[in-house]
Amino acid sequence: MRKLFLATTFIFGGAVAAMADDIIKVNTDKSVPEALDALEAAVGNAGATVFARIDHAAGAEKVGTPIPANQVLIFGNPALGTPAMQIDPRAGLFLPLKVQAYEDENGQVWLAYEDPKETMDELDAVEKSPVIEKMRGALAKLTAAAAQ
Repeated sequence: MRKLFLATTFIFGGAVAAMADDIIKVNTDKSVPEALDALEAAVGNAGATVFARIDHAAGAEKVGTPIPANQVLIFGNPALGTPAMQIDPRAGLFLPLKVQAYEDENGQVWLAYEDPKETMDELDAVEKSPVIEKMRGALAKLTAAAAQ
């Protein structure tokens, strides 16, 4: 029984660690709202469309369960998303892109996003397409600009 428990712990522990590796984090000295404002401006300057901004901390406050500052920006650019969906329409499940700004337990603010190559890894033709590298590059540039 102990071996089964250890094996299960190892397997699930490895899965959790792998999922964490799929998330790219960029630290910033800005507050969460400032970082997301900067990201929103960078997205607009890049010609992409902002679809929504979600304030998780405000939602948590409404139910009496405060959490540190935590917001998500949802945005996209048809020049990147459309080619992915032409390859495999299921790519639309993972689009538009999103970036989270949150404050951790130490007060450090992070911009975080899931690597699109990992997000769409079940869609082999999309994952291997040049459009994925363009998405990765765009996310890296936008978050770096927002973090400065």
